[in-house]
Amino acid sequence: MMDANSKIYVAGHNGMVGSAVVRRLAKDGYPNIVVRSHRELDLTDPAAVDAFYASERPDVAVIAAARVGGIGANSRANSSFLYENAMIAMNTVWSAARHGVKRLLFLGSTCIYPRLAPQPIREDALLSGSLEKTNEGYALAKISGLKLCEFIRRERGLVYHSLMPTNLYGPGDNYDIENGHVLPTLVRKFDTARGKVVLWGTGSATREFLHVDDLAGACLFALGLENPPDLMNVGSGEEVTIRQLAGMVAKAVGSNAEIVWDSSKPDGTPRKLCDTSLIRSLGWKSEIPLEKGLEMTIRSYREELASGKIRL
Repeated sequence: MMDANSKIYVAGHNGMVGSAVVRRLAKDGYPNIVVRSHRELDLTDPAAVDAFYASERPDVAVIAAARVGGIGANSRANSSFLYENAMIAMNTVWSAARHGVKRLLFLGSTCIYPRLAPQPIREDALLSGSLEKTNEGYALAKISGLKLCEFIRRERGLVYHSLMPTNLYGPGDNYDIENGHVLPTLVRKFDTARGKVVLWGTGSATREFLHVDDLAGACLFALGLENPPDLMNVGSGEEVTIRQLAGMVAKAVGSNAEIVWDSSKPDGTPRKLCDTSLIRSLGWKSEIPLEKGLEMTIRSYREELASGKIRL
């Protein structure tokens, strides 16, 4: 468990998730936060990561770093998503254990579960079936990371554990139309639309969304547990179709653009709702409903756009 004097390393602090974790740590009174940009520390370089841990000796590590992208980016570059994310996971977790980091939280994604897993998806669905092919590389890398945490905990007694968040959105997201995730891509498309917006698939797939500030709260909650489960899902427990989501985003942005569905493109996993009964039974639940979260996101998107700090 952490205390106010804990030295906490947050990997990936410039990303949407890592920056949310840093904000929440600072808000909750943890002043000793260690971060490194990609320019300062390449997490795919095992020697560099090992040297970092040897020098800094953090008490706690939160591994929020990853190469991420939407269906298009993943399906075009499964090999890169597998290699880079596996290297990040292996290096950050293994070297942490090697240099005595007592507590580590690894962040993955619910894409680790089988494509046709029973819904809502329980943690024990892991490795029970075939993965979604469009993001198989990313999923395999995340599975490797959470399993490494599990094995280290079993063999060495270090409390290394994992959270699997559902689809995330919020401040600091990547609004790249070609490579981004579905929700920020929709925000950008509707905001820049001139007449119509072409969207992938049929819109029939359902997804669950969680505001990144809710995830940050879940991270601190999990780190506050003396004996947490090896793996816990984190989600809102609510799902919408992509067609419904598109309508909600268009309304939030204030767009009247016509929506055209390109059914020649993939929908991805038909349904992906995670079972969050485990983490809820321990005392955590999400606090930001999707409609409110969208309003917050559009506001932060426009602030980032005006300041020139937006990720595109």
